[in-house]
Amino acid sequence: MNTKEIQDIINFIKKTDLDDVSIETENYKIRVKKNSSSISEKVVHKSEKPKIIEKKETVVEDTTTESITTEEKAGSNIIIKSPMIGTFYRSPNPESDPFVSEGDTIKPGQTICIIEAMKLFNEIESEVTGKVVKVLANDSSPVEFDQPLFEIDPS
Repeated sequence: MNTKEIQDIINFIKKTDLDDVSIETENYKIRVKKNSSSISEKVVHKSEKPKIIEKKETVVEDTTTESITTEEKAGSNIIIKSPMIGTFYRSPNPESDPFVSEGDTIKPGQTICIIEAMKLFNEIESEVTGKVVKVLANDSSPVEFDQPLFEIDPS
């Protein structure tokens, strides 16, 4: 199966009301799934582990209508989690002060850190108001998707 054939399948799904298509041959198993406006596809050789061959748009794993949030409640505090895999930076450059420190008050839309992924520097903004209780990730260290970054007291 080549990229052109996969693209043809994606285009077919975009034109229909289908949400999920699976194709299985002797050598490959392909599943293309449409989630709201996101489309992803996987090609799996039966003798290998699954690999994503091509990614057309952002993949949304949550199939409900709710959006994926980057925070969760921890007791009365809110934990802000990493929305992606990358390298966590507390400041815009090594000579600058951190965006936020423990004890600082943050508000929605305020940049709280940067996560570098594939040479792109993504500014992460707060979605909550509160006081930074603890910074949970080390500066310039790798972070995983959904890894806790900050603990926030919303009161």
